[in-house]
Amino acid sequence: MRRVAGRLVAAGCTALVLLGGAPLTAAAQEPAGCPGAAAPPPAVDTSEVPAPGEPVPEPLPVPDEPVGGARLGECGEINAPGAPPAALDPIASQSWVLADLDTGEVLAARDPHARHRPASTIKVLTALVAIRELDLSDTLVVTQDDADQEGSRVGLEPGTTYSVEQVLAGLIMQSGNDAAHALARKLGGIDDTVRKMNALADELGAHDTRAATPSGLDGPGMSTSAYDLALIFREAMRHPEFAHAESVRETTLPGKPGGPPLPVESDNAVLWNYPGALGGKTGFTDDARHTFIAAAERDGRRLVAVLMRGENKPVRQSKFTMQLLDHGFSLPPGTSVGELVTEPEPSEEPEEPAAQAAADGDLPSSPMFGTVGVPLTALAVLIIVVAGAFAVLRRRRTRLAAARRAANRGPDHP
Repeated sequence: MRRVAGRLVAAGCTALVLLGGAPLTAAAQEPAGCPGAAAPPPAVDTSEVPAPGEPVPEPLPVPDEPVGGARLGECGEINAPGAPPAALDPIASQSWVLADLDTGEVLAARDPHARHRPASTIKVLTALVAIRELDLSDTLVVTQDDADQEGSRVGLEPGTTYSVEQVLAGLIMQSGNDAAHALARKLGGIDDTVRKMNALADELGAHDTRAATPSGLDGPGMSTSAYDLALIFREAMRHPEFAHAESVRETTLPGKPGGPPLPVESDNAVLWNYPGALGGKTGFTDDARHTFIAAAERDGRRLVAVLMRGENKPVRQSKFTMQLLDHGFSLPPGTSVGELVTEPEPSEEPEEPAAQAAADGDLPSSPMFGTVGVPLTALAVLIIVVAGAFAVLRRRRTRLAAARRAANRGPDHP
């Protein structure tokens, strides 16, 4: 089992369940000199007002130690010793992260754990949930409610059947809120999808993140950080389905029944204009301002840049993103001020001591047993015992084979 800090994440609920890992503190207090460490700036409209009868969500708890390394708790620009500054105009991004997608090293950053609203960059998390839980060849029929979603839309037609893969393309390429709503219905509804998104954020260690909507439209308690978005995007890029959808500039989706296909183009200017671009995600709301994710590959290195709470005037944020990527590729491999912390992959075979203990009938106690139900517990015990028995048999066969080889060699052989 992974050790993560889990939280009950239905909209308006911020109860904490500490399952392990770094201890978390109540987060109403802002660390000195780090505005935004606990919660985003005040909203400029009423989009985050809870529904009647729903409580106002408390800020998410802040880890006692900065996730990813001590330096990532700093508030200004963070650079490795001897490395030149990125010199990124603060108007481009109040908080940013530049990281290596393969090694997880954070090359440079500015206030990486500051909590801001994600806008449509949270769709990376929505897409990751859909890829993990849905068959991309499965289909869904778009409803009028899907098509009527506020904000950016890809243009899905009510009554038209689409594959999950096609809807996912509309979600990523043109940031369709209609696509986000349709996928959420397929995942069990808006509330269930938001719960799944927040559960996955916890699983990945994205403790600054609370989704309130699948689309990124502002909602009560919504927050993330540049660090978390880099972490989530890195995980998403490990899935070929996501990486492929990110790389596509143009495609077509089904249009109205009997009508022409619907043309779709990526809205990510970096994908169109930056050599080696791998994709990314754009975002904007009045409360979040402009947010941006872009990744690129050069000379075998894959970097991701995440910018939060920026502006598109006087220079578009996409140009600042490309500037930040150029800076990253100019730094030597191994440059690091921290890391994107990911959970270790589970081992394919049981460890030898555990297998031996199971074979001997001496099972260690675990809080898992007795909490997942008698049938699952029995199955888990059976699997461990069988694995342990096979381990013992393998060792016995190895010893017997070695003895036979020694006998065949005779006393004159070493």
